[in-house]
Amino acid sequence: MEMKKRITLELRNRSPAEVTELVLDNCRSSDGEIEGLSDSFKELEFLSMANIELSSLAKLPQLTKLRKLELSDNSICGGLEVLAERCPNLTYLNLSGNKIKDLSTVEALTNLKNLKSLDLFNCEITNLEDYRDNIFRKLPQITYLDGFDQEDNEAPDSEEDDEECEEYEYPEDEDDEAGPPGEYEEEDEEGESDLGEEEEEVGLSYLMKEEIHDEEDDDDYVDGGGEEEEEEEEEEEEAVERGEKRKRDAEDEGEEEED
Repeated sequence: MEMKKRITLELRNRSPAEVTELVLDNCRSSDGEIEGLSDSFKELEFLSMANIELSSLAKLPQLTKLRKLELSDNSICGGLEVLAERCPNLTYLNLSGNKIKDLSTVEALTNLKNLKSLDLFNCEITNLEDYRDNIFRKLPQITYLDGFDQEDNEAPDSEEDDEECEEYEYPEDEDDEAGPPGEYEEEDEEGESDLGEEEEEVGLSYLMKEEIHDEEDDDDYVDGGGEEEEEEEEEEEEAVERGEKRKRDAEDEGEEEED
């Protein structure tokens, strides 16, 4: 599909001034030039023109609000100075898969003062000795080259992710420990129920032990009383026996006196 027709489809009955993002990947540009874009896209912040056989940026319109520009897999080999003139607020530029060969071509990006991320992956320039060190030296404003910073830390997925991380307020420890209210209420109820059952079992066990103890005390008392009664009966029998013996002795003495 031609680039002009693709732009018309992407507008979807909107005016160019209403568009903030525009993706034109895999369409076809005539003679390697940009077509159909104009200064009327003044609110455009993201533009993607990957794999459209683009070889020149000469017809790029003035896009002062553009922050991200995707130009991967094209045939661009120079003319990058136009980017600082037409898109001065670029923060992200992807030129991977193009025909950029030497450092002098990249030096044209020096005037993009807000540029933070540059991608030259799969370009011939990456084969140069000390490629990364030289790029970081010539473009001191950039933080990430081909997805990594100077200390090989990987870049975040997008600048929006960075902003969200900075704006996000992490919850305090109390909130972390609090948890969902319903969950703990259920646990408390279960805990109280289990505790009640344990107390009930302990209470029953205690009562049963008390009853057993009382019965044993009663048995001990009965046993003790029985022994005393037996001793008293034995003493009474002994007393009777002694009385009868004395009576018999007295009778025997009387009979002897009569004789």
